[in-house]
Amino acid sequence: MKLNELRDNPGARGPRKRLGRGIGSGLGKTSGKGHKGAKARAGGVKPPYFEGGQMPLYRRLPKRGFTNIFRPEYVVVNLDKLQQAVDAGRIDAAQLVDAAAMMAAGLVNDPKDGIRLLGRGSLTSGLTIEVVGASASAVQAVEKAGGKVNVIGGAVAASE
Repeated sequence: MKLNELRDNPGARGPRKRLGRGIGSGLGKTSGKGHKGAKARAGGVKPPYFEGGQMPLYRRLPKRGFTNIFRPEYVVVNLDKLQQAVDAGRIDAAQLVDAAAMMAAGLVNDPKDGIRLLGRGSLTSGLTIEVVGASASAVQAVEKAGGKVNVIGGAVAASE
């Protein structure tokens, strides 16, 4: 196969519409646009949110709140998913479980601003976990199972 031999699949490209080429073509005279009006002329059609000169809805409604673009975005990992990974052999319970270990185990794709540990499910393995944030119930469950949670650069929340 050479670059000059590349072709589209048969039928992938149809012939282009030849507009305004006589009555016999079926697309002569008005070229399929009907008679007169704004939609028949150049410049296209008004957008779907245009309300005929009336003040549009998106401008009539009040604006509220704002989005803080600097807000940290944490990835959530629950205890049940952590235990599943240990049971499947993707996480070694004797090693430190940090962001790199969780990525290698497939629990997290992109750690963003850090990983936050939450307490859904139960944990039976004593793990040493290093995360940016953890809920109080998650820390309690890990310590009950004989493990330890190291919170780096964040704080343990009072509740979930």
